[in-house]
Amino acid sequence: MGVTACGKTTIGKLLAQHLSLPFIEADDFHSPGNISKMRSGSPLTDEDRFPWLEALSRELKIHETKGGAVLACSALKEIYRESLQRELKENITWIYLEGSETILRERIRNRRGHFMPEELLHSQLITLEIPSYAYCFPIDKEPETIVKKIVHLIG
Repeated sequence: MGVTACGKTTIGKLLAQHLSLPFIEADDFHSPGNISKMRSGSPLTDEDRFPWLEALSRELKIHETKGGAVLACSALKEIYRESLQRELKENITWIYLEGSETILRERIRNRRGHFMPEELLHSQLITLEIPSYAYCFPIDKEPETIVKKIVHLIG
C-alpha cells in the first residue's frame, strides 16, 4: 500500500513471484469513470472509491479460499483498509511503501502510460493515513532488495 508511484505494482509482482501467489493489481478494478476522473486531475472521493474497494474485497475473498494473493492497492485511509479486510477470515498483512515527495514526483515524471497525473500526488499525501500496524519499507532501495526484506520479515 501507499501513494501513487511508490512501487506497489513492481514490489507486488516480485513479492507474488517469491511467495508463489497470484498478483492483483487494484488499478485494474477501477471503473472507467474513476480512471477518467483521475486522468483529468480530479481526486477520487470516498463515494468513488467504495464500489472499487468492494470489488477488491470480493476478489480477495475468492483468493483467500485458494491460499491468498498479493494485492497492490493504495489503501490510503483506515476505512479503506477496513473495507478490504471486512469479508476475510485471515488478517491482511499490510506493507507500506514509503517515499519522499521528491522521489515520488520523479517516478511519476518518468513513467509512461499511467492514468495518474503528478498533480494528484499531493491529494494522496494529504489523504494518507499511515497504519501503525503496517510493515514499513522505504522505497529508496532496489525493488529486489525490498522484496527480500519483506519475504524475510513475513516469511
